[in-house]
Amino acid sequence: MENQRNISEFILLGLSYNKNIQRFCFALFLFCYISLLIGNFIILVSILSSSLFHQPMYYFLSHLASLDICYTTSVTPKLIGDLLLGTKSISYGNCMLQVFTMHFFGSTEIFILTAMAFDRYVAICKPLHYMIIMNRTKCNILVLAAWVGGAAHSFPQLFMAIMLPFCGPNEIDHYFCDILPLLKVACTDTHITGILVLVNSGLVVLATFVLLFGSYVVILFTLRNHSAEGRRKALSTCASHITVVVLFFAPAIFIYLRPPTTYPEDKVFALFYTIIAPMCNPLIYTLRNAEMKNAMRKVWCQGYLQRKHTVNS
Repeated sequence: MENQRNISEFILLGLSYNKNIQRFCFALFLFCYISLLIGNFIILVSILSSSLFHQPMYYFLSHLASLDICYTTSVTPKLIGDLLLGTKSISYGNCMLQVFTMHFFGSTEIFILTAMAFDRYVAICKPLHYMIIMNRTKCNILVLAAWVGGAAHSFPQLFMAIMLPFCGPNEIDHYFCDILPLLKVACTDTHITGILVLVNSGLVVLATFVLLFGSYVVILFTLRNHSAEGRRKALSTCASHITVVVLFFAPAIFIYLRPPTTYPEDKVFALFYTIIAPMCNPLIYTLRNAEMKNAMRKVWCQGYLQRKHTVNS
């Protein structure tokens, strides 16, 4: 702990030293972050203000939208501020907080995606028992399990980060604090800690991905017995979920499911699961979803017309 007090802050090296690239990234990520906030907020309000909230799939989707906002907010505002102001320092306490929030919201989102896959499995493979299996009580239990699972994953990550001694240098080759870049600047042998990180993060990502992949194999196999219209509707819903899973899991597997080391490419891959995937989720879940688009029209268009009528009156 005495070694840790030698470091009161870290320097995040960010994505690039090039000023022109920094300006471009600032504009791009500011646009992405605003789009993410607006898109997920619209989805969240549309679900909460309509009858869709009582359907399990949209109940889980409302939690996913909330998690996307929290997850990206734990990283992106700091990144945008660093790109704009050029100050890339982060205090030790805020760095540890970022490690915790990133893994907490990220792993909870993984478990919510797993719950959504289970919901699609029941809806397609056991349609006659769907309302019994996916009642609101069981949905609440699945959501609670996702949040508890996120905490069970993130607290060990935080504990391992806090236990690392830092005595210099304090430059982290990343745009946010994560356990693997911190291992690189710790002034101790981090071999055991690296293995623990691999077991914790790597196995969580791998196990959930295998579970998701297996569930969709079963779903696609079951769809052979459905009508053409039934297959089309089921595939439309599942395609959206599969796209989200691939965008989130592919870069996460690349980073966490390997020996504990860091590469320059890690920062680019991390952009996909910290900014790109959460920004795309609202588009993915609305563009091919008629129920979601109808709910959005009712909530926002009727709300606008009512306000207009009130003003005119």
